Amino acid sequence: MKHWFITTDGNLKARWKKAFENIGSSDPEAVLQSAQPNDLVWLSTTVKNWPQLVPLIVAEGAVAVVLSYAPDDREALRALDLGARGYVHTLAAPEVLKQVALVVTNQGIWVGQELLAKVLGGSFKTLQQRHQGASFQYSEYLELLTERERGVALAVARGATNKEVARQLDITERTVKAHLSAIFKKLAVRDRLQLILKLAPIAEQLSS
Repeated sequence: MKHWFITTDGNLKARWKKAFENIGSSDPEAVLQSAQPNDLVWLSTTVKNWPQLVPLIVAEGAVAVVLSYAPDDREALRALDLGARGYVHTLAAPEVLKQVALVVTNQGIWVGQELLAKVLGGSFKTLQQRHQGASFQYSEYLELLTERERGVALAVARGATNKEVARQLDITERTVKAHLSAIFKKLAVRDRLQLILKLAPIAEQLSS
């Protein structure tokens, strides 16, 4: 898998080179011709026609991630609606970029926690109706978790950020992250979005 970066000047930032070994930069036309299925194409919003490029990148079988110097909720939603699997700050640290790559290449979606909470925080009723009458036993998912993990999982499923979960449960954000790693593994989900979609119906039921 190769990482392609499309920017206005074609320059590769040091943090991008630090994050990935197999990396390249080129103009949009060249990337569309060279990118292979499952390659990751990082597209800067400084490129004027980036909204038109995202669907073209996706059509080639590559994974699109939009980079922005000034992340904005509406812009993020637009990027996802166009087919991008990720939306992240252009100056994100190499460790964050690696996490983004891991999530989106495993069919996950990456956006900021606050936006994720906004987008999904009001989705519980819809999800509950969608699964009403289904045979899924959501309580069985919770039985796989420890008491503290259940608290973290349900708080996240209701749309809470890591900081909010830490405050609610009187634990550190680092502990929240550790619990989430264990929860992801036990429930066989890849990321926060999949966890929310899996537990949202029961989270709504328990909070009502």
